[in-house]
Amino acid sequence: MCGIVGYVGNELATPILIESLKKLEYRGYDSAGIAVLDGENILVRKAKGALKELEKRLAGETIKGSIGIGHTRWATHGEPSDINAHPQTNVSGTIAVVHNGIIENYLQLKEWLQAQGVVFRSQTDTEAIANLINYFYVQSGDIFDSVLQTLSKLEGSYALGVLCQDFPDRIVVARKESPLVIGLGKGENFLASDVPALLSHTREVYFLEEKELAVLYADHVDLFGSDGTKHSRQPFHVEWDASSAEKGGYPHFMLKEIHEQPKAITDTLRPRLVQKNGKAVDIHFEELKEDVDWKGAGRVVIAACGTASYAGQIAKYAFEKFARLSTEVDIASEYRYRNPIINKNDIFIVISQSGETADTLAALRLAKEAGSKIIAITNCVGSTVSREADYVIYTRAGAEISVASTKAYTTQLLCLYLLALKAGIERKTISQSECEESLLALESVPKKMEELLKNESAVQKLASRQFNKQKIFYIGRRFDSASCLESALKLKEVSYMHSEAFAAGELKHGPIALVDKTTLVVAIASDPELYEKTKSNIVQVRTRGAYTLVITQDKGGMFSDAADEIIQIPQIKSEFAPLLTIIPAQLFAYYCAALRGNDPDKPRNLAKSVTVE
Repeated sequence: MCGIVGYVGNELATPILIESLKKLEYRGYDSAGIAVLDGENILVRKAKGALKELEKRLAGETIKGSIGIGHTRWATHGEPSDINAHPQTNVSGTIAVVHNGIIENYLQLKEWLQAQGVVFRSQTDTEAIANLINYFYVQSGDIFDSVLQTLSKLEGSYALGVLCQDFPDRIVVARKESPLVIGLGKGENFLASDVPALLSHTREVYFLEEKELAVLYADHVDLFGSDGTKHSRQPFHVEWDASSAEKGGYPHFMLKEIHEQPKAITDTLRPRLVQKNGKAVDIHFEELKEDVDWKGAGRVVIAACGTASYAGQIAKYAFEKFARLSTEVDIASEYRYRNPIINKNDIFIVISQSGETADTLAALRLAKEAGSKIIAITNCVGSTVSREADYVIYTRAGAEISVASTKAYTTQLLCLYLLALKAGIERKTISQSECEESLLALESVPKKMEELLKNESAVQKLASRQFNKQKIFYIGRRFDSASCLESALKLKEVSYMHSEAFAAGELKHGPIALVDKTTLVVAIASDPELYEKTKSNIVQVRTRGAYTLVITQDKGGMFSDAADEIIQIPQIKSEFAPLLTIIPAQLFAYYCAALRGNDPDKPRNLAKSVTVE
């Protein structure tokens, strides 16, 4: 998601910037641009759409500068457009900035700058950074000092590359919560948000550390702490090949993407929270333009396939709990064949990671013909689903390379939770305090995911003992029952092991006949109100020879005498536990696949984007 590149040296900067941006296309983006200093002026070229659109704009033009910055943008503030694309500049165009991340207080900064007479042209938070740097630069005349002062005013996350017309020999960079890598060449130096953009030029790099700054010159690089004090350290030698570098050192994209979920959740959540006095108090979807009539809605209908449909199953519980809205979840491949009843006051939600799922598109078109308002949730800007829906909510998962969805699923689920809470606020079915408590819980999810990922080795050991089981059954109740569906799907997708999910109360209505010593039963139990009932189900399968694992947030030993193994998740409101219980399930699926010699990134017979019915 979003890519930054930079170059300072003796070669023409433009071809190097474009080549480097191509190496970052896998990250996902909706527009691209470069800023090159030609010796006198900063020349900015930007274009909405794929990188080839920027190349068309540059065709026939030779920009002679040997210092520049570039960017591929995934829109957060303002729609994808030429104006909103990066780089962004100050009013006079003498300072250019590329930025990954989200500035949470940009509205306050923008209003303050406007009071100083600054005229804004874009809807981005990044333009506020460029103009704030300029404000301090007018006073100090030093670009590094101006960036340092600006950083002290920013709240949120950023990776920055800054170019100043008056300092034609340097690029100033800084990072907080968003990655930046500096590549060290001979008579030239490079900047990127990920290693693949650098590997054709150098393997000596600095991974910029949290709140660290740097200044890149052609012949050297200076590193600085957050207080502006210069320091030094040895560069890192990259030994990965380009393919491995894109995986960030992970053996497979699936494992990398499981580990990227804390950041993906943060990136998806932050732009949608309304903050007051440092506290999240409301939800704002810029994409919905505030004209979705939750109060007048008769019901919510969700149509999706596979993993996305299981996110919808959890959302059913959320909409009915928070908004008291009757909610139907349909498998999109069946929706149109049952002659569905569609009402004009339905809120119709379609979910598709790729935005091109043929069956989901068919359901969307049928509902639209009947007059329903369509909200699409997707990870792909410009996809067919996003173009045909009335409203589109983009997850900020970044490029998901592995066929089996992980971070796309959890970001879809997060968007659905936020919609359900927003509906509850509008319908006054939850109080302000309940809203704030829920938002606080969602804000805690990334760190709690990180806690679970630190315990990865325990899941790996579990997989090493269970990867040859003949049957794996997942059981749970309420929200957990829906989580079991995705957990079982993930395992069968990549390991090819026979796995199924059942509502725990349905065991005695048939599935328990399959339980024997060759069976692993995984119980997801995150709801304290239902611990006793779920425990009873675990005892039933254990007495029939099954090996039992419980994924729970219980700390009181409720399951210690009923389960062979327990994986404990951090404490959270049970409604949001599916965002955490899925982590060990994903890891278990991954390690079972790896132990069985499968390629988890490319499971047999499956495709990332299902464009056929």
